[in-house]
Amino acid sequence: MHTATQERVIRPARNILGSLRLPGDKSISHRYGMLAAFAEGTSRFSNFSTGADCASTLACMQALGATVRKLDDGVIEVTGVGGHVTPSSEPLDCGNSGSTMRMISGLLAPQEGSFTLIGDASLSRRPMERIRKPLEAMGARLTLTEGHAPIHIEGTPLHAMEYTTPVPSAQVKTCVLLAGLQTEGTTTVHEAVRTRDHSELALRAFGAELTRTADSVSIRGPQTLHALEAAVPGDISSAAFFLSAATIFPGSSLVLDALGLNPTRAALLDVLTALGARIAVLNLEERNAELVGTVQISGPEEGMGSTEVRGALAAQLIDELPVLAAIAPYTSGGIRIRDAKELRVKESDRIALVAENLRAMGAEVEEFEDGLDVPGGQTLHGATINSGGDHRIAMAFSVAALRAEGDTLIQGAESAAISFPEFFDLLDKVADR
Repeated sequence: MHTATQERVIRPARNILGSLRLPGDKSISHRYGMLAAFAEGTSRFSNFSTGADCASTLACMQALGATVRKLDDGVIEVTGVGGHVTPSSEPLDCGNSGSTMRMISGLLAPQEGSFTLIGDASLSRRPMERIRKPLEAMGARLTLTEGHAPIHIEGTPLHAMEYTTPVPSAQVKTCVLLAGLQTEGTTTVHEAVRTRDHSELALRAFGAELTRTADSVSIRGPQTLHALEAAVPGDISSAAFFLSAATIFPGSSLVLDALGLNPTRAALLDVLTALGARIAVLNLEERNAELVGTVQISGPEEGMGSTEVRGALAAQLIDELPVLAAIAPYTSGGIRIRDAKELRVKESDRIALVAENLRAMGAEVEEFEDGLDVPGGQTLHGATINSGGDHRIAMAFSVAALRAEGDTLIQGAESAAISFPEFFDLLDKVADR
């Protein structure tokens, strides 16, 4: 399906004011949807992600024999296959979703039958070698197309192993854990930088036993998963755009309700605090081992300072780096980003696109192989933004446009629907014009 390219005009705002409840977390929705479809029984989820990526996960699992029903008020019901999928005669279409493709590969590798995974043009360029290596080490039979999708999997029993991820990746970790869930013995993943732990928390919520250390996670197999009823917390990666928008306006006031505040994802709050934002977290509670709370934020009256993101922090904030770079010109001392080479192999080359679009808006920026230097104290003007069909680029520069001089035209605005179809409507709601 070819979506017509849409453009969106973003007019400057005077301030950011109001309160929002955001759609369900994309990372958690992927995992809940996939595990529910694999489990025994019928699971129910409220506030499930509305993004196209999570719809791809559900569609693939339906093609493998699960039943998905959308009820009123955004609740979905998933009846699982009880640990045994039915191979599909058609290729499984993962759309634009790397999460779907990488995680489902681990789920399918130990199953009976053959499976082909395909994706759109962007996903077909993204690196899949990183899942082939650990799965083959477990005895899996899969073939890639020059290191990319389409992926063909011939299901076969696997053996447990220990694996150290060369690049921090929650998707690769999850892929190996899902294969280990179905494999005799104990499978262990070691990681030098701790990545988001939604998979571990979700597997436990569905009844699996896992063991964690500071730098590893182990799963014993085979285990059976059981249905779950849960409310998906608001997506903090989606919240990043609104939190950043509030930070660039002195005296702003924004409240985000029922937001997921998983410690492996909430580092953005620390970075915005370092820039001078005043942030309060209220009503913190635990739901299915995920932390959820209400966040109040206001921008610093004296303007933003400066900060540097590198090392483990860059890995934790990989999805939020484009919007941090986009607001960096409005800081007093700029933002330096390093150790973020992974940005070059996301839905687009995000480092190159951020630099191109900042320059289009009149900013100075220095581009490095693994990051960017964006000086502070700059004035941006409205421009035509090339989103590159990348949802996070479209949304990041919509935020930067709120304080620019003149209107900004976002090309490829429809790409925001991949993760966040409601984005522009919610931005209009809190932008005081």
